[in-house]
Amino acid sequence: MRYLLVVLVFLSSSFAYEFYAKLEPINSYMVKSSVNGKVIYTNDKIEGYKANNSKIIEIDSYVDRIDLQQSNNKLKAINNMMKIEDKNYARLLKVSSKSGFEKDNQKLKVITFETTKADILVKIANLKDSIKNKKLVEKSNYIFNIAVKKGDYVNPGTLLYESKDLSKGKLEIFIPISDVEKVKDKTIYLNDEKTDLKIDKIYNVADSKHISSYKAEIIIKNPKTFSRLVKIEFK
Repeated sequence: MRYLLVVLVFLSSSFAYEFYAKLEPINSYMVKSSVNGKVIYTNDKIEGYKANNSKIIEIDSYVDRIDLQQSNNKLKAINNMMKIEDKNYARLLKVSSKSGFEKDNQKLKVITFETTKADILVKIANLKDSIKNKKLVEKSNYIFNIAVKKGDYVNPGTLLYESKDLSKGKLEIFIPISDVEKVKDKTIYLNDEKTDLKIDKIYNVADSKHISSYKAEIIIKNPKTFSRLVKIEFK
């Protein structure tokens, strides 16, 4: 009886929890257009390589740039007109012979110009944002797929390209809820090799597909290859 108990304890302590997962980039991005316009440039040569402050896609912004220039000119004119109307209003206030009606009309002119200026400032901000969003530059991500070609017309929501952050890798596994506490402090082996890795994150809500499991993530720094199947053991 004692012998059987020792054997059971030994088996329990040496039991390994084994999983398999595909090593994926830490983050993947679906870059979609936020504007309307015609594609005037696609950097097809960067596809399949890491970007280095590289322009990936450019959408025609010619009309926006002209509109921005004219809006800035209009803003300067409005500012000058406001200065004149403000001076006129200040003079009217000092003239006792002027009626309250005349003074109120002059004040309304000043308010109208202030409202017009506010509208122009909003338009300028929108134009700047639109121009910025029509030239897409990637700092260092891997460009996985360019989904549009020069000459295509895109709308907000159109997929432009996909990119991936290859600085780290991520293994996602689904651990039975009853075993989560048991594996937290165990040593992680990848493809039978001992590591000093730990579980980076456990989502303490049952997965929608694996309804009796919690999703867990293991992060690997600077992996050499991606999309390979990895055996994960907790011993």
